[in-house]
Amino acid sequence: MRRRARYGAIVMGLCASVAAPAQEAVRIEYRVLATSKTSTMDQELNEAADAGFRYHAVMGGETAIGGKEVVAVLGRLVGAKPRYQYRLLATSKTSTMQKELQQAADAGFEYRGQTVFESLFGGKEVVCILERDRENTTPNPYQYRLLATTKTSTMQKELQEAGDQGYEVIGMTVAKTAIGGTELVSITRRRLRS
Repeated sequence: MRRRARYGAIVMGLCASVAAPAQEAVRIEYRVLATSKTSTMDQELNEAADAGFRYHAVMGGETAIGGKEVVAVLGRLVGAKPRYQYRLLATSKTSTMQKELQQAADAGFEYRGQTVFESLFGGKEVVCILERDRENTTPNPYQYRLLATTKTSTMQKELQEAGDQGYEVIGMTVAKTAIGGTELVSITRRRLRS
């Protein structure tokens, strides 16, 4: 009889665990931002961040209705508090991007994504999205280097040289820019020693 009671208790326990309601899935809200002006995208990224959203992805291209746009996807857990701040860099000159990227890094921003965007005036720009955690007061630990070339063989050589100095590739685009023609643009970074 004891054996039956034990098995009965085990079976009842299994039935209770099967009948228990499943834990509620985490809900994520998304916001899609699309604009034909990079300055507008910078503003909209920060407005979404003020509502608790965080950057997930970016792409430049031609949309069915909006034409040539830069499109970003942001998400947040339901009830998330504002924590992040964004800076969008856009330029047709890779030398300018290198300078602006490091200035933003020195102000605490970190690279999050890049794309190529064609503006209303027909120029193509490399666009980078950078993020800063408002709660983190420590300086950005990275040094950035932008590599741009028209030949893949040259990019191979430049990337290897950068790699030998501790830089890792974090993003790449291929596009026709106003100055350099069709360019491969790689963004690399290395952690600074503390």
